[in-house]
Amino acid sequence: MTTTAQTVFKITKWDEQPYSEEDGERKLTRASITKTYQGGIQGQASLEYLMMYREDGSASFVGLERIKGQLGGRSGSFVLQHIGTFEGDIVRVALTVVPGSGTGELSGLLGEGDFEAGHAESFPLTLNYAFDADAAQGEVSDLPGS
Repeated sequence: MTTTAQTVFKITKWDEQPYSEEDGERKLTRASITKTYQGGIQGQASLEYLMMYREDGSASFVGLERIKGQLGGRSGSFVLQHIGTFEGDIVRVALTVVPGSGTGELSGLLGEGDFEAGHAESFPLTLNYAFDADAAQGEVSDLPGS
């Protein structure tokens, strides 16, 4: 059964540094971000983005975010994979729960979500999720050697 979590996050720290800025090449940066969540997800998160900026200032990026806290009243942590773009002051991000990343009561978490936003103080996010009953019981059968 799939459940939908509506949540809001705030960025509490954004530290972006270039790691490749060669003449004639597009700038590559790494951003270290911390966030807080309230609503369907409650807790703290750390996120790392790798970004590529185009000449017009738009960007494409990928990232991994570890969220520690509660989801739907269950405690633990999980990792979201981000794939996104930034164009014309709008960020669009597709999210996937990394399989096997859930800990504690969030073991076996599966899901997908997204968000789209401009510059704001807080950002709405939707996550559709479920729990893999076998993974939650420690019986993941699709792993090699199991």
